[in-house]
Amino acid sequence: MSLVVFESVKQIRCAECRQGPLRRLVRECGVPRCLDCADLGHLVYVPRGDAALTRRSREASSLSAVVVRFNRRRRRYERQGLLVEETALAGAERACLADAEARARRRERDRLRRAAEDTRFTAAFAAEILRLFPGCPADRALAIAAHASVRGSGRVGRSAAGRALGESAVSMAVRAAVRHADTDYDALLMAGVPRFAARARLAGRIDAVLDGWRTAAVS
Repeated sequence: MSLVVFESVKQIRCAECRQGPLRRLVRECGVPRCLDCADLGHLVYVPRGDAALTRRSREASSLSAVVVRFNRRRRRYERQGLLVEETALAGAERACLADAEARARRRERDRLRRAAEDTRFTAAFAAEILRLFPGCPADRALAIAAHASVRGSGRVGRSAAGRALGESAVSMAVRAAVRHADTDYDALLMAGVPRFAARARLAGRIDAVLDGWRTAAVS
């Protein structure tokens, strides 16, 4: 179990030495303490972003702590970095410099592999759109597929059903595209119309477009 250090934007002082406001603190039985009073003041900070440096620093440090900050919008704590011993960080930096070229080549290979996978998946998604909606213009099908399947987007194309090219997931992506591109849905939202009310108001128009794409091939 990792030690946890909290980043705070509040005016909090250490309950033991009264120093503050504290940028980073620990909580012992709910009581805030500065890093020095918590015997963590000798550790140095490693910001997130370099996975190899973080992993090697943590492995080499006999004492470490995860630094987190509360994200109010997402209502959860998110990792910001790591506190480790200075000697561990120095050793990790030397190790990362020694194999930096090899890791860069591996990252590039991984990037090319993911790009090729994404291209194949987008093409398969577009093909499934055209199977379900043969009247959909090919360029629209490709655009819808590309939008729905962006890696890391959380969109329907990246859901489990989307990756499996499930009919419901593909249809949802097409419906969403028609809603935004072929109706005044976005304008209704900007005018303050509630999302579900706007969808209900436009459902008939969207169904008409989808019905046309299901039955009529576009030359």
